[in-house]
This record gives sequence, C-alpha cells and structure tokens, in this order.
Amino acid sequence: MASRVVVRDVEAGYGGIRVLRGVSMHVEEGETVVLLGTNGNGKSTLMKCIMGIVRPDAGEIYLETDGQRVDLIGKRTEEIVQLGIALVPEGRRLLPKLTVEENLLLGAYRRDARAAITRNLEFCYEAFPVLVERRRQLAGSMSGGEQQMLAIARALMSTPRILLVDEPSVGLAPILVSRVIAKIKELREKRDLTVLMAEQNFNQATKIADRGYIIVHGQIEFEGHTTGELRENELVKKYYLGA
Repeated sequence: MASRVVVRDVEAGYGGIRVLRGVSMHVEEGETVVLLGTNGNGKSTLMKCIMGIVRPDAGEIYLETDGQRVDLIGKRTEEIVQLGIALVPEGRRLLPKLTVEENLLLGAYRRDARAAITRNLEFCYEAFPVLVERRRQLAGSMSGGEQQMLAIARALMSTPRILLVDEPSVGLAPILVSRVIAKIKELREKRDLTVLMAEQNFNQATKIADRGYIIVHGQIEFEGHTTGELRENELVKKYYLGA
C-alpha cells in the first residue's frame, strides 16, 4: 500500500520548554529522508511526536495510505505501531537482562507481525549473522555495535512499512557507523521500507539518503531536495563540513 507521513506546523516541548517550533516535513513512500541537526535541536522530540510518545501542543501529524488519512496525534504508541510504523530509538533502549532472541520476539508485538515471527526471525538472523551467534546472550552484555544491530532487528520484527531511526551512529566507532548506515540502506531495499533517519553524522547519512532537512533550534531551516543541495547549503558547511 502506498503510504506517506506528513508533519505540519508541529509545536511540542516538555513542560514550559518549547522544543519544536512550527515543524513541517513529509516522507514519501520508498524514500530515505535524513533529518540533520546537532544535539538538542529537536530531532528525537520529532521522532517521539510521530510515535505518540510526546503529544504535540499544536499542528498535525498524519499517515496517508492509499488516499486515506489517519491522524496520529492522540493515538497511543501501540496503535501507531499497528499501523506499520516502527522506531529504532536513540540509545537503543533494549531490555538488557533479556536475551537477544527475547528482545527480538518482543518486537513482534504488532498483531499483523505475529503470524510472521518465524519468517522475520530468519530474515533478521540472515541480515545480522552476529545475532545468531549471540541469540542466547543477554542483550546488555553485547558491544555497542551489536546492540544497535539488535535494536534495528527488533524494529523489523514488527513488519513495518515505515522505519524511524533515531541517531544510529551515537556511541559507535567510525567503522561501525559506516556498517550500520550501509545495513539500513540494504534493509530498506530488501524490505521496501520508507525510512526517516535522524542523524548528525552528515557524511554517513547522506550516503543513503534521497533528500533531507536541517533542523536548528526546533525549526526546519532548510529542505534539500537532493543530497547535493544539502551539501551546498551554508548551514551544512558551517556545522558539518567545517567550512
């Protein structure tokens, strides 16, 4: 089914702290869109708003599927997951005292994914062979790179159509960042995913992105229709390329 996510004029924050200020963006079916911003500019808050973890104070967030509009604001997170949207959260948020396989099985909570548990497990183990070797190991005892792979695989267990990935490079060595980003691209192609990725590693993110946005102090300051447009933007040159 054709689907897109639309964010329009969203305002959100925590208590009296305003984090997002009139944010508008969209992610079309089959795209990989990158949301670029340094720490504290609102990337994670926007992801949480889409997933129903943070409720916006104003604006609209909706999913369009085959011409039908489904408003996401006001829905519980589990309802949004049922719609086929999954989040790989910043910091991975695994259950450290459960095994790799137990964490993966928890990812299959979505009703439509339960019948595909065996097939999805096989796919995740094929995509991330290290998880096969570690499947009986406690998630908290794995390396940072292995935990990131597990977090991505757990999200895939819900059979999503739209995958939100929040800061996949955080805490990883450069060589692991490159591998994780490349794996996201590979998974998108194999599973026909639509991907929104929040990231501050410009060079790695733009290797797989079709286009992107730059968020500064909770506002979208630039929309690049191609990665080339992003690279030529003055904000990118200032914050990411050292110009």
